[in-house]
Amino acid sequence: MKFNKLLDNCKIYEAGKPIELVVRDYGVDTKDIIKLASNENPYGTSPKVVEKIASLSKNMFMYPDDSMYELKEALGKKFSVTSDNIIIGSGSDQVIDFLVKAKCSENSKMLMSRTTFAMYEIYGRQAGAQIIKTKDDEHNLAQFEEMYESQGADIIFLCLPNNPLGECLDRDDVYAFLSKVDKETLVIIDGAYQEYASFKDSKKRIDPADLIEKFPNAVYLGTFSKAYALGGMRVGYGIGQTSIIKTMYKLRPPFNISTLSLAAAIEAIKDEEFVQKCIALNFEEMIRYEEYAKQRGFEYIESYTNFITIKFDSNYLSSEVAQKLLERGIIIRDLTGYGLNAIRITIGSKEQNTRVFKVLDEVLEDLKKVENL
Repeated sequence: MKFNKLLDNCKIYEAGKPIELVVRDYGVDTKDIIKLASNENPYGTSPKVVEKIASLSKNMFMYPDDSMYELKEALGKKFSVTSDNIIIGSGSDQVIDFLVKAKCSENSKMLMSRTTFAMYEIYGRQAGAQIIKTKDDEHNLAQFEEMYESQGADIIFLCLPNNPLGECLDRDDVYAFLSKVDKETLVIIDGAYQEYASFKDSKKRIDPADLIEKFPNAVYLGTFSKAYALGGMRVGYGIGQTSIIKTMYKLRPPFNISTLSLAAAIEAIKDEEFVQKCIALNFEEMIRYEEYAKQRGFEYIESYTNFITIKFDSNYLSSEVAQKLLERGIIIRDLTGYGLNAIRITIGSKEQNTRVFKVLDEVLEDLKKVENL
């Protein structure tokens, strides 16, 4: 059977290994498994959200409010925009899909960092777009500018902070670059981890209202999957000028998030105290990872997210380290697929991280012994 030829060059997105498979494949007890591969909030969902969903579980038979009025009103108040500036997606990656389909064809060009969120390229190839990448793994605006001037682009992706590496550009530098971009070029600012970056350094903070006012060709993406701890509910959003949002609505399927997902997001946005507490704990624990890397002599990327990227030299292979940790019930992300000898670890709770350091020490020593045989 023949399928769309554009799919021939599309890779399949690889999510973090689920706990159930680790139990099955390695016989590790569920209680001993620590999943730190998907950047989920280790402190779980706000108790207020859990209570709300429990009370509404009887409504699962009902379709959600397809206008999503209450959620858009809450987001509008939070970001000082109107409901007409907002579209809700099943995760922010669905909003990316809308934007790519709205803007791209087989003659289009998409510019992005060499190492960034894999779904940008996947959606681009589905549309038949030409993918243009910078040479450096981390965001390099000089290279973005050089490649944009020489090759042009219909869409530019800037992941701020960047996933899967964790670095983040300063807002003023981003704005200086955007001022040089043609207004017919769509700029997508992916702020999936913006809550973390804004907490750590105000110079990194992107204000959606300010962004779309200064740059009408820009769209801001946000999600409830990370800081708001609703990864399993799949709720994201896009903020842009009304003309862009109206165009995306032509691509949005009806009822694209569930009744309970909608209720969870509405409740989650009310509990800012819980979110800020989780973010503060995240950066307290991140210091421990930075200190661990320094003690071991490993390079790491300064992170403005809820994960950290640790690079290895030739003494260790990240694929082997990740596999050995997996066999012991610790799930992290190997970045070999991105061409890096590195691992990405979600910052867990204090207890989880203490065990990670202990097991990682054991794994590194075991691999060192094998190398010396």
